[in-house]
Amino acid sequence: MSIATIDKNTLRDRARQNVDNGAVTEGYEGDREEVIRLLNDSLATELVCVLRYKRHYYMAKGVKAQVAASEFLEHATQEAEHADKLAERIVQLGGEPDFNPDSLSGRSHAEYKPGSTLKEMVYEDLVAERIAIDSYREIIQYIGDKDPTTRRVFEDILAQEEEHADDMADILEGL
Repeated sequence: MSIATIDKNTLRDRARQNVDNGAVTEGYEGDREEVIRLLNDSLATELVCVLRYKRHYYMAKGVKAQVAASEFLEHATQEAEHADKLAERIVQLGGEPDFNPDSLSGRSHAEYKPGSTLKEMVYEDLVAERIAIDSYREIIQYIGDKDPTTRRVFEDILAQEEEHADDMADILEGL
């Protein structure tokens, strides 16, 4: 069916059905429960990364710590923005964002590894970014064309995670 052959009356009638579902229309093709679960696990990942980056920001010491600390703080802020985008999408899909601190680390794709030296901190952040990159890429492939809005959310976050990994790799190389 081409877009020119869409019956406007049918669209209008369908839009009035199941209005309680908000943004989720009859045309939604994803497995909503599974997508919400993936979003919540990714939310946990982002929150764990915020906490790790914040710790690293405050714990960074040494001659080269100023550059790393600045990146840690910037990344913590961006990871918090990612968490907000994921939580917003969960609500749009009719779910509830899970901010329960008791289950965050268990649901997170990345681990919370604090590191004791600046080099260990940067290394652990790079590892966590690489985990996020692979997991978000897999989620994007799983979603495919079934939920283009959620896919775009993950694609935008993925692009920034790749930048974060590149930043950490550059800093690690200089240590």
